[in-house]
Amino acid sequence: MTTPLEDRAPTEPQLAAAADTFSMLASPARLHLVQLMSTGRYDVGELAERVGLSLPTTSQHLRKLRLTGIVSATREGRHSYYTVEDPHVVQLVEQIFEHIAPDGSLAPDPPRKDHP
Repeated sequence: MTTPLEDRAPTEPQLAAAADTFSMLASPARLHLVQLMSTGRYDVGELAERVGLSLPTTSQHLRKLRLTGIVSATREGRHSYYTVEDPHVVQLVEQIFEHIAPDGSLAPDPPRKDHP
């Protein structure tokens, strides 16, 4: 039997962690970085070029994202490769871009499957 949603109120630690995650994703640059890394692994140079940021600025954003656990890094020789492996974060980012149209407006909701 499933517990009604109102009976599963989030705990204070859950609320704090969720707010921290949304805070990290509230920066357009970090959101763009997370979106890219959710599709594959990149080194800092590739990410900086794709997002249009300097290497130091990109590194600062990556450091913050790593500290919060949104991004992970794998070192191979002299390079570190960054990725987002948490499927929940990937899904969250995918969903927001499904909801926002290319012009920045809210995209219309798709037809509901339970309605003809």
